[in-house]
Amino acid sequence: MHHRQLHFAKETKRVPFVNKIIVALLTNAALSALMACSPPTTANKLDESLPVIAPFSVPGHAPQIEALDWIPVASMSDEFNGSEIDLNKWQIDPVGNGWMWIGRPPGLFKAENVSVTGGSMNVEVSPLEETTYLKGREYKYQGAIVRSLEAGQPGWYYEARMKANATEMSSTFWLMTKSDGVKKLELDIQECVGKMSPYATEWAKNWDRIFHSNAIHRVNQHNPHKVQIQGFEYLPEQNHERYFVYAAWWKSEKEVRFYLDGKYVYSIEPSVDWDVPAFYQMAIETYDWNPVPDDGGMVVTGTQEERTTRYDWIRTWRPADSSERL
Repeated sequence: MHHRQLHFAKETKRVPFVNKIIVALLTNAALSALMACSPPTTANKLDESLPVIAPFSVPGHAPQIEALDWIPVASMSDEFNGSEIDLNKWQIDPVGNGWMWIGRPPGLFKAENVSVTGGSMNVEVSPLEETTYLKGREYKYQGAIVRSLEAGQPGWYYEARMKANATEMSSTFWLMTKSDGVKKLELDIQECVGKMSPYATEWAKNWDRIFHSNAIHRVNQHNPHKVQIQGFEYLPEQNHERYFVYAAWWKSEKEVRFYLDGKYVYSIEPSVDWDVPAFYQMAIETYDWNPVPDDGGMVVTGTQEERTTRYDWIRTWRPADSSERL
């Protein structure tokens, strides 16, 4: 397949990056439907002359986003059109650069489960060949975690076109601060599972068809109690049935606004000032509240496609300053 190269703006110039849908002269409304429903294949890519110059939105449904001029943040954006992960942007090793989390048992993060093919970044889950014991914990399944090397800032817009896997394991898109500061903050833009376990906790019964977000002030030596504020909306279809565009505008230290398929859905007002730079996390993991059945469920019996979470693209934007506005 033909892989085109992205050309991002330097911080002083506004140079758009390239879209990935199918026809060059589409209205935004038609583009919205196609982005949400079409998988990334060679046959459905847009004319490369059509640029993406702003966050994805449906006209009239995200007016605050449409009212601003935006500059792409190249170091935190990727169209995944190459043949391998860009290690200048993304970390796929679970441990390193101040990160220590290797996965929630019984799911172990392994870098080898991350690939870039067919115009998307893919994370495949499967059973481990042998049960593994690390630090006294048992691991039977494997996924992965992908983290950005650069940190995002307040005021920026974060979006991904993602298709969840169809297993009991998760598909996620979120931001996390490092642990060396006073505040440890987690901003979940999207968190879901592909299939409900027969042993799922009652409150999680619809987590395979949900847009769900969190602002979590996590426990550390400066904060003895976790504070979690949530927003969610149930979907008419399961998260693994198609691609969705999940997004958040970290509007200020006081408010984060969330968008689904280019439309504003809800806001979260955090319990503390949300003012610490945070890194992308794409974690495909196991949950104790939606446990993989003893027989391995879809993690064992699913096809490769059913066991794979796909990220068509990840895009990050910052508002243009006065000298950059068109």
